[in-house]
Amino acid sequence: MLKVFVRLLGPDVPIFHRYVGMAIAYSLLCGLVITALAPLLQHLLAGHVTQALPWLGAILVGTLVCWVLRRYVEQAGIRVAVTVLQGARQRLGDHVATLPVGWFTPQNTAQLGHVVTQGMMSVAQLPAHVFTPLITGVVTPIVLVIALAAVHWPLGLIALLALPILAGVFFLTGKLARRADEAFHHDFASASQRMVEFAQTQSVLRAFSGEGASTRFLEQAVAKQRDSGSRLIRLSALASVLNSWAVQAVFAALLITASLWLNSQLGGGSGVTGVIGVVAAFVLVSRFIDPLLEVAGYSEVLRSAGSQLHAISALFAVKPLPETSTPAEPQDTSIELRGVHFRYAAQEPDVLRGVSLRIAPGSMTALIGGSGSGKTTLTRLIARSFDVTQGTVLVGGVDVREMSQARLADCISQIFQDSYLFAGSIAENIRIGKPEATHAQILAAAQQAGVTEILQRLPMGIDTLVGEGGARLSGGERQRIAIARALIKDAPILLIDEATAALDAENQAVIVSTLARLRGTRTLVVIAHQLSTIAMADQIVVLDNGQVIEQGSPEALRASQGRYANLLARREASQGWRLDSSAL
Repeated sequence: MLKVFVRLLGPDVPIFHRYVGMAIAYSLLCGLVITALAPLLQHLLAGHVTQALPWLGAILVGTLVCWVLRRYVEQAGIRVAVTVLQGARQRLGDHVATLPVGWFTPQNTAQLGHVVTQGMMSVAQLPAHVFTPLITGVVTPIVLVIALAAVHWPLGLIALLALPILAGVFFLTGKLARRADEAFHHDFASASQRMVEFAQTQSVLRAFSGEGASTRFLEQAVAKQRDSGSRLIRLSALASVLNSWAVQAVFAALLITASLWLNSQLGGGSGVTGVIGVVAAFVLVSRFIDPLLEVAGYSEVLRSAGSQLHAISALFAVKPLPETSTPAEPQDTSIELRGVHFRYAAQEPDVLRGVSLRIAPGSMTALIGGSGSGKTTLTRLIARSFDVTQGTVLVGGVDVREMSQARLADCISQIFQDSYLFAGSIAENIRIGKPEATHAQILAAAQQAGVTEILQRLPMGIDTLVGEGGARLSGGERQRIAIARALIKDAPILLIDEATAALDAENQAVIVSTLARLRGTRTLVVIAHQLSTIAMADQIVVLDNGQVIEQGSPEALRASQGRYANLLARREASQGWRLDSSAL
């Protein structure tokens, strides 16, 4: 836990070290002040008031110093907490920014959001509210063990043996609820994701869901969170009870030992001196137990924060794609795949199996195939959203792993099937592709992507706000703006994943015309089902079950009477269908 916490602090870790040093010094002083109670009581009960006064003075001064030092310790803990909230989030963000794009699945994104918000707050409260009593609860009893041993060695021995036993009990009870805690936080993140999804997709839910059905997914997520929360509460309560019982058992053992010692003193006629020693021991025993009970009380808070630290550690454990120390420069805009195999996880089957193809500079290649055939995965590997499991992907004759991420990003622009628009104006969303773009360049890209018609009917034109995620625009309008964003980047390679899927026939024609103009000027890789798009390609690659089953020009594949020819025949037959009016 401390290792992850220190990693979060990064270069600010000296602040934490100073805090821990102050907390240990405070705890040691508390232990010494409590220990001083034993000789004070012994002198007072024996009637030696004069000899008791120095001990009383030492206790008063020590108490005052403890009070002042505790204030400094708390302020130091708060400084560490503020450092966690300010710097640790930045460090986590810097790490996440290096992760491959393919890592950002909805599940991972929801977990990241949960960690950055609730997780960081749980971790920040540790130095501010938890670490100080925990350090005191560990260090002070160690001092009192020495004092108990000095008063009566069996008591010291029992107290000494109790410390590792209690540590083991606390560890086991923490482990008891840790898995339930992880499940709860996972379900909490999923429920949060469903809530956001429910708010953002009201139009779809109301159009296609019957009465009450629109809330089905949300209710299922909330119910799952409730069940995991109930299980966490039960196990946490059980862990707290077991911790308390363990401390009370130690207390009982010490009391029994002290009572036996008292009986031996009374029975052996040791007199007042022996009884006074037992009384002092009783006081030390009670003060020995108090900090241990506090540790037991904070164990659940520590365990919960430990789960958050474990989640943070898991994020830091995700490895970014390796960067070469001597990046190479691409020679042209060609793309080549050599014997590429790829799987998303070690235990999953290959999504691509032995794919080899070459895309010439300035050419247009259409990728076609059924759902799950590997088309989108292939384009992601070209953009290096992942690294191949086996084989090589080359851009400009250079392995993408031998190029810097920044240089590869400069070479490639992408148009996704589901493009996201940021809250802001249309112009600001287009400018993301080229931050230094002029107003004229933005308008030119908008015209190329068919956005001009949208601007003409909006009162604020290109300065119209699109809303969060582009909620104020239709799906087709959002897609055209995303296309303009990709075009203004002016990258030599353009990857297009179903760019016209959300567009009507008129706007599909606009985009097809744009692609036709780009032929020869950029290397185009297009995933498409529209025949008008496929037919203009220089090369068609047909994928099935992760393999290339056909590859060639449209004319050659039509003549081969293979998969593409059959697809073309079915499309042409469907376009010739007519309704028989006599049957109506």
